Amino acid sequence: MIDQTKLEGFVNKALGDLGSALTASLVVIGDKLGLYRAMAGAGPLTSAELARRTGTQERSVREWLAAQAAAGYIEYDQKTGRYTLPPEQAMALTDEESPACVLGGFQGMTAAMRAAPKVTDAFRTGKGLGWHEHDADLFVGVERFFRPGYNAHLVADWIPALDGVQAKLEAGARVADVGCGHGASTIILAKAYPRSTFVGFDYHKPSIEQARERAKAAGVGDRTRFEVATAKTYSGTYDLVAFFDCLHDMGDPVGAAAHVRQSLGRDGTWMLVEPRAGDHVHENLNPLGRLFYSVSTLVCTQASLAQEVGAALGAQAGEARLRDVLSQAGFTRIRRATDTPFNLVLEARP
Repeated sequence: MIDQTKLEGFVNKALGDLGSALTASLVVIGDKLGLYRAMAGAGPLTSAELARRTGTQERSVREWLAAQAAAGYIEYDQKTGRYTLPPEQAMALTDEESPACVLGGFQGMTAAMRAAPKVTDAFRTGKGLGWHEHDADLFVGVERFFRPGYNAHLVADWIPALDGVQAKLEAGARVADVGCGHGASTIILAKAYPRSTFVGFDYHKPSIEQARERAKAAGVGDRTRFEVATAKTYSGTYDLVAFFDCLHDMGDPVGAAAHVRQSLGRDGTWMLVEPRAGDHVHENLNPLGRLFYSVSTLVCTQASLAQEVGAALGAQAGEARLRDVLSQAGFTRIRRATDTPFNLVLEARP
């Protein structure tokens, strides 16, 4: 027997999710066209005024504004027919230095959704889908998504939470940033600790090329270098090895962890940053878990399955599974150094 009330409730939820999916694309459009930036601090605007400010076509802007107002992203005054971007939304939608910025998330997740046909096929074959096989907007969006959090916490909170690492960096240490992508985390560290040297590693050559350009533009090119290498093949010996939100994407996380152990110098430290998660599915059935499980289905798990071993930890692996990986690789001193609402930071030593 169908409960009509429950059915109607679910259909309404599904309709809301459909609207959310479409809103994500509209946020990307607003970002790329500068619509949010033109509204920030400008007060109430008509669609014609916003179109003139951004060099866009008024009729399209009018529909976009109505959709954004319906989604609660902007405010509409029915008496004047004008739209306003509140300062709180402006911070999240225009300020890329703010930890509240969500632009990269929308760019990255809409890019991830473009892989749905490939992921559908991967469900059938079990072969996974490599990171490099995704739309290029994913690489840009992921960097934009994580960078505000790294800006807010990496130097201020995470490094000080590690045992003795801040003093080493201030005095001059050798640092490896594995799975560095476009180099956001590497550059943040290089700017904060000018006496230390940094090497970023990633298997994705286009990302390494982008990281080199960004380091040069940031003025830290003399103390950083970026090389194409996997987590099991990078070279060198380091005082600090850092993995930012990438271990769960790897096919052989135990093998990667074992290579980290071999690459650490005397009294070296491994800083492992991963998405925050409980150890059991029911602990992650919340909005954050929904986001991470979803992107993990499209990107993270498939990336691991496309590699050797294919352990597929997933973006909600949880601390217990991560500790098990580190223990299997020979790390005997493992502790949670700190955490945020979105990340957990583990410190590991042999």
